[in-house]
Amino acid sequence: MRTALDTNILSPIWSAAPSAATIAAQLSKLRAEGALVISAPVFVELSAVPGLNVQKVRKALAETAVAIDFDLEEDVWMLAAASFAAYAIRRRSSGGGSPKRLPADFVIASHALLKADRLMTRDANRYAQDFPNLRLI
Repeated sequence: MRTALDTNILSPIWSAAPSAATIAAQLSKLRAEGALVISAPVFVELSAVPGLNVQKVRKALAETAVAIDFDLEEDVWMLAAASFAAYAIRRRSSGGGSPKRLPADFVIASHALLKADRLMTRDANRYAQDFPNLRLI
């Protein structure tokens, strides 16, 4: 079982947030079930967490056996583009104006759907409508 992780799963651990212990325990259970992985956009977002940088993130990921998928294939990009476009159309049609969500969210979800078995996130509502077939934890 391959589990993709959203940025909001690792950043609280590395920021010593109150939820860190609970998330770490969940990750231990998931690691026992299979591989943990992040997509390249998650790596980019983690590198901007206060107190972190590229080197610290790479080291922490290596120490916790979380792989990074830097090579996102065309199918991931095509699904992300189609999903983001559909979201933007819905938002404009509803009178909500310009899209408020980041394209990176759509790449993260597309990667999880096509290259992993599920996505662990603290913001399942963000992904549920646009990716109804994505298994969310």
